[in-house]
Amino acid sequence: MMAKIKLLIVDDSAFMRLLLSDLLSEDAGIEVVGTASNGLEAGEKSQELRPDVIILDLNMPDYDGLYAVKAIMSSRVTPILILSSVGNTDLQPVFEALKLGAVDYMNKPNRNKSKMREIRDDLVQKVKSAARAQPKNPIEEPVEELPQVVPRKKRKTEYDLIAIGASTGGPTALETILKVLPGDFDIPIVICQHMPKAFIPPFVQRLNAVTELEVLEARKDMRPAAGTVMFCPGHANLVFKKNDGFVKVDFTDKVFREYNNPSINAMMLSAAEIFEKRTVGVILTGMGKDGLQGMQAIHEAGGYTITQDQDSSIIYGMPKAVYDSKCSKVSLGIKEIGNYLTNEL
Repeated sequence: MMAKIKLLIVDDSAFMRLLLSDLLSEDAGIEVVGTASNGLEAGEKSQELRPDVIILDLNMPDYDGLYAVKAIMSSRVTPILILSSVGNTDLQPVFEALKLGAVDYMNKPNRNKSKMREIRDDLVQKVKSAARAQPKNPIEEPVEELPQVVPRKKRKTEYDLIAIGASTGGPTALETILKVLPGDFDIPIVICQHMPKAFIPPFVQRLNAVTELEVLEARKDMRPAAGTVMFCPGHANLVFKKNDGFVKVDFTDKVFREYNNPSINAMMLSAAEIFEKRTVGVILTGMGKDGLQGMQAIHEAGGYTITQDQDSSIIYGMPKAVYDSKCSKVSLGIKEIGNYLTNEL
């Protein structure tokens, strides 16, 4: 019999702590071992109770969620799942928490029991996924200078598109890659990140601030272009089509079993069909197997395939599925991928 996941719940609302405890304790695989009401108490309870996963609110008085993430990750690295209503109005604190070491996030609905019950199943899955994560403490990383943009070697590339797929842990991984790509990077990029559609516009805005490239949300009939990063929106699955001799963005309502809206497989399968051997596929950290079929198709078409390695992945699920299928050309640490794309393709 597998041991239960020990869970610590951190929220400034006593009602929410009780409600979450009741809802999550209904699952036989989860044991709520304690609660905390602010970031300071969260750090103390983390050391005392040694939970497997922590659910953390961000908006708390005195010692907020960002304080808690720093305290927890500096004292005892633990998977942290952000559950906060702050994401309904300002997502930047959520992205900052992920950068500080939190592994995943969910928006908290209004303090209404029926609405919380509606997200219970998703929350349980998030907790179980987080329990498998290998969180990284940025404070423990070797002290480095700010990442330097590496000039691209002046030579003709063999590739027409780089297709990147990511899930849990992806936001920080994508920032790490994009911040080192030069402004004259001449291969169009498309990114599919598992993320609620409301999160995508502010994340695109955040990425634009860290890279010399132009990051924008993909629109119907948009054409891939050098210097541009197209981000898959969350309302449908992105595909490519040929129209009037040009490749353009389109969307499909076709359902993909592994993940929908946005589906990595949908984007990559289409890229392999249109661009064939001139496609580069990259799979980053994430749970499950979305992207496996797409990477296999790119590999079979003669394209280039890259996976994030286990040591740098928050969850080595999607990259492992591709690596185990023998269709990964190279496996790299997240800090190596940007430079590799710049000068090895």
